[in-house]
Amino acid sequence: MTQELFEIAVIGAGAAGQMAALRSVLNNRNTIVFKGDAKTNKRARGTWVSKVVNMPYTHSVARPISAGTRDTFKWIKEESGFDDKFTEIAAAVSSLKKEAEIFVLEDSKGETYQARYVVLATGIMDMQPEINGSIEPVLPFANNGHIDYCLRCDGHHARGKITATIGHKGPAAWVAAMLHERYQPPETKIFTNGEQPAWSDEVAELVKTYKIKVIEQKITSIKGDPKTKMEAFVLEDGSEEPVEFAFAMLGQIAYNELALELGAEVTDRGNVIANDKGETTVPSFYVAGDLRDGGKYQIYTAWDQAVDSVDDIDAKLRLELRQRQLLSS
Repeated sequence: MTQELFEIAVIGAGAAGQMAALRSVLNNRNTIVFKGDAKTNKRARGTWVSKVVNMPYTHSVARPISAGTRDTFKWIKEESGFDDKFTEIAAAVSSLKKEAEIFVLEDSKGETYQARYVVLATGIMDMQPEINGSIEPVLPFANNGHIDYCLRCDGHHARGKITATIGHKGPAAWVAAMLHERYQPPETKIFTNGEQPAWSDEVAELVKTYKIKVIEQKITSIKGDPKTKMEAFVLEDGSEEPVEFAFAMLGQIAYNELALELGAEVTDRGNVIANDKGETTVPSFYVAGDLRDGGKYQIYTAWDQAVDSVDDIDAKLRLELRQRQLLSS
């Protein structure tokens, strides 16, 4: 076990993790950040965000989350003057325990570290639709922006395009209705992909009122060139339904294993429950970013949450120092 006791450990290096590490270092806190390994990076949502157009100053930046982490950590090490406060580990955390008031973190290389406080920023991943039992046919179109997942991030792409949602539960129907209200696409459709629709009477009435077409047949293939244009979903009866842009609305996978290991409370969707500063039901254990319950799943929200969490930790550490100083004097 590494003998050094870090003040703050940050797990994850996406939007929330990079900001938590930056704020912690600039608060002059001895900080360790676990960036993840090849496996966790591949499944990280931020790795697949190739373009962000709903946030200023990022329009020309390729893979802005990954680039932000790389540039931020490089600046800390080479230019900030706080490099002595910063330790980065190119590994994931495989085990997290709390012994008395100290967190013990074991990484995927078998190394063990200790920290007073932990900020968890491992995020979520959107569930992919399956075609013929595999997500592979979907990925080329998703990776080129023809199939998206976040209404707030990418809803504007629906304007002027034949638009669809994929899913059979309430979110798929609600998003279809919202796209119709906000952007008035020439056509809006819902593909349940072989499942029976399972949404409320309220949203069913909206679907009917807005003349949103509901297709219950399974999708067997996607027609078009992933690099340039999506044209249609091919159905099991051989027919084609024109689609130029779609949202996959099937739910999420929450990367909350470490929170569960500590006994932190989570919601039915898997998001970790926390107070307004991000502290979970486990004292001194914080969560920031998409994994935290109640957020907007946006980069700027993740940054804000990370700053709130780290500043709250900093306030507690400063209070300890203040009390010791007063006692000694």
